[in-house]
Amino acid sequence: MPIGQQDSGATAGVRFVTSTIGNTVGGLTNLVGGVVGAASRGLGETIEGATGSAGKAVGRSIADAGTGIEDGSHRIAKGVKDAGYGK
Repeated sequence: MPIGQQDSGATAGVRFVTSTIGNTVGGLTNLVGGVVGAASRGLGETIEGATGSAGKAVGRSIADAGTGIEDGSHRIAKGVKDAGYGK
């Protein structure tokens, strides 16, 4: 922060609380997205492996959906964290 533009006590306190909440919510969002993404990919690969070519399309679809959810949750988490920092 440039000299002479430091936050007052109240503003610094609010910024600390919002950044803490933002980081917590962002971290949880990343966690849930990562778990859903990994589980979906694992389920998709299991279906594909168990059924062979007959279940390949279904397995791939489940795996791709999980990856999409994971990617989306990472974007949301970044936005929440950035909002907590006032960006």
